[in-house]
Amino acid sequence: MALTNQIIQQRLQEKFGESVAALVDGYGLLEITAPRELNLKVLNFLYDDAVLQFQFLTDLTGVHYPSNKGNELAVVYHLHSLKENVRIRFKIFAPIEQPEVYTATGLFSAANWMERETYDFFGILFVGHPNLKRILNVEEMDYFPLRKEFPLEDQTRIDKDDEMFGRGGTLK
Repeated sequence: MALTNQIIQQRLQEKFGESVAALVDGYGLLEITAPRELNLKVLNFLYDDAVLQFQFLTDLTGVHYPSNKGNELAVVYHLHSLKENVRIRFKIFAPIEQPEVYTATGLFSAANWMERETYDFFGILFVGHPNLKRILNVEEMDYFPLRKEFPLEDQTRIDKDDEMFGRGGTLK
């Protein structure tokens, strides 16, 4: 029996009820969301369940949704069931004022560096991580560069001509 999105949803609903929501994106990839307090319970279930067996962490990253008040930061896990060759996306959200999520390093060794990178760029604190520190940016950096808190350009620059970039005015 092939593992389908419907089977995955059904098993999650049986275990977690309405606390876990699922939807299918335009490419057929199942996306699961759950409260951040359940992230380890859901990950453990996806890993240990005899039918699902999502035992490979393909990727882990963060996303900043500044307009999503109270849930501005997301942690996105991409999991793969190698036995069934099925992939899913699992998201949890956290407020920017308290960006804490339980670490998945006890379940996936690869989460170690991915969580450190996510902390480094988004400021998401992985509670219980064995060595959570910056790995790509300098320790003295007091901000997280992939958060959408800053304008894309310095509006005070005078060394560029917007007309050369097709903005404002007309090119001749």
